[in-house]
Amino acid sequence: QVQLVESGGGLVQPGGSLRLSCAASGRTFSSNAMGWFRQAPGKEREFVAAITVTTARTYYADSVKGRFTISRDNAKNMGYLQMNSLKPEDTAVYYCAAKNGVAYISDHGKYDYWGQGTQVTVSS
Repeated sequence: QVQLVESGGGLVQPGGSLRLSCAASGRTFSSNAMGWFRQAPGKEREFVAAITVTTARTYYADSVKGRFTISRDNAKNMGYLQMNSLKPEDTAVYYCAAKNGVAYISDHGKYDYWGQGTQVTVSS
């Protein structure tokens, strides 16, 4: 089992920045990829970004490409999502997730472990 805990959410004005963190514990060596997903009220959970653990290859949704940056620190078992130039449509609960293997990395249904989520609200 892998336990994930997100932090860093909050209220920010449009154009602002936030950095989300994801702390992993447990059998972290079994995870091959880490992803960030988000879910706004009344909407489906959607892929935001992902990173492979060993090669650090990154993947982004088109809606966040160029604004968000995913990273990880394997020594600390931490993952991060740096979010810049935030827009009101980025408002959602953001979830950290981990999976075994790297296939279907943008498919939330293929992830094995999930955090509890952290709220991000972009509003003036």
